[in-house]
Amino acid sequence: MPSDIRLNFGLDEYAERLARTRTAMHERGLDCLLVIDPSNMAWLTGYDGWSFYTHQCVIVRHDAEPVWWGRGIDAAGALRTVYLAEDNIVGYPDHYVQSTERHPMDHLAQMLTDMGHASSRVGVELENYYYSAAAHQSLLDHLPGASLVDATALVNWQRLVKSDTEIEYMRAAARIVESMHAAIYDMIEPGLKKNLLAAEIFRSGVAGTDDYWGDYPAILPMLPTGMDATAPHLTWDDSVLAAGDITFFEIAGCYRRYHCPLSRTISLGKPPQKYLDAEKAVLDAMAAGLEQARPGNCAEDIAIAFFDTLETHGFKKDNRTGYSIGLSYPPDWGERTMSLRRGDRTELKPNMTFHFMPALWLDDGGLEITESVVITDSGYERLAEVEQRLLVK
Repeated sequence: MPSDIRLNFGLDEYAERLARTRTAMHERGLDCLLVIDPSNMAWLTGYDGWSFYTHQCVIVRHDAEPVWWGRGIDAAGALRTVYLAEDNIVGYPDHYVQSTERHPMDHLAQMLTDMGHASSRVGVELENYYYSAAAHQSLLDHLPGASLVDATALVNWQRLVKSDTEIEYMRAAARIVESMHAAIYDMIEPGLKKNLLAAEIFRSGVAGTDDYWGDYPAILPMLPTGMDATAPHLTWDDSVLAAGDITFFEIAGCYRRYHCPLSRTISLGKPPQKYLDAEKAVLDAMAAGLEQARPGNCAEDIAIAFFDTLETHGFKKDNRTGYSIGLSYPPDWGERTMSLRRGDRTELKPNMTFHFMPALWLDDGGLEITESVVITDSGYERLAEVEQRLLVK
């Protein structure tokens, strides 16, 4: 590893992550694992580049250092960001890129054959944004003697309990999202175009704070107003804010790829009683849920307390109310493992981190007041300190 490469974590931490992954592979009977999710690639090796629009992966075996494999021109990025030996950074020729005649996985299959895995049990992340049907078909065609085993989220589940350094990075992201929300509140006013407000969100997020620079978030800012806010995932346009408008802001601070999502809702003027009632319901239900956020309880304990309290106020929510968070790349800042919903009996442990997402999308708008939390030895810690209420300006 070149002396000028600055990894986000020490080599001992990467070694411990690899050991955890290999143990999970052994339990699944896997000889080899193709780690395609860029978040998992980064967690295992440090790799950090905007190259996930082409095929790439980290090859994990039991008896050798992992191998980074990807587009040839991105191998230089791997050399700058991973701890791996240069011989374990392999790029494929550019004639494989977006070709209708051949597929990059043809090249990977030959590599696996050369490594002795032509007839191995090879784990693949089947349910992943970055693993296409064509990629899987290529491996099936070119590794006819291998068994391709679904290893979806095998690495994701190893990431649930964060190290102290990971928690430090998420606290840094929290300082950034606090600054972002302060910038939103200072700027928002009737007559302001939504795209200019979105531009300020990006500026403040990347500028970060005096202590922490801002990375790009895995999800774009959501800032729908009025009827657009009846839907959870609309972004922005050039419409002009008016007195009486209610807008929710679902954003995240990001530091070294670690996220702290946080949503708040702002009313330009006194909100209708309906929204004040919804605010009361959400805050009471959130408090009830967070009372259950402690080690030894399960993910569903938070959800059940939230849902049951919400219904006493006459409101009902029919989707999950949170999920695990941490290191991520587009298009999602969730870890795609634990969910705060009925039926998820996964035990809460110290240093697990969640976006508690008790949003309500009503028939004429939406209300989002959320918290990102870390489970502690005795309860939980709010990562960001932004006033927990329906904000009025």
